[in-house]
Amino acid sequence: MKTSIHYYVTKTGKKVVQEFIDSLDKIQQAKIIRIINTIEIYGLRSVIPHLKKLVGTPLWEIRILGKDNIRIFYIAPTQDSIVILHGFIKKKQKTDSKEISIAIARISDLGKTLS
Repeated sequence: MKTSIHYYVTKTGKKVVQEFIDSLDKIQQAKIIRIINTIEIYGLRSVIPHLKKLVGTPLWEIRILGKDNIRIFYIAPTQDSIVILHGFIKKKQKTDSKEISIAIARISDLGKTLS
């Protein structure tokens, strides 16, 4: 089941998620791209071990483990599409509420541009 992948872009056209991915080293980029490509070709079910629902929010996270714990927040507005909202390197056991707030604000931003 093919899934459409959309990346959040600010109102000014800044591709913040793509910029985050580009800022990482080649190995980290490759891990992210591999998971996103797998989602695109085979759907979210194909990467379930890497996914986690953030309780109390509409957000899901893609968890990329390794030297750095990378997190990518996304929403799935339809069964066959996702919108990637925010990416960051997780430094603590608990996800920083600031990172969640950024993704939630971007959902609100999307709502304004869609209506």
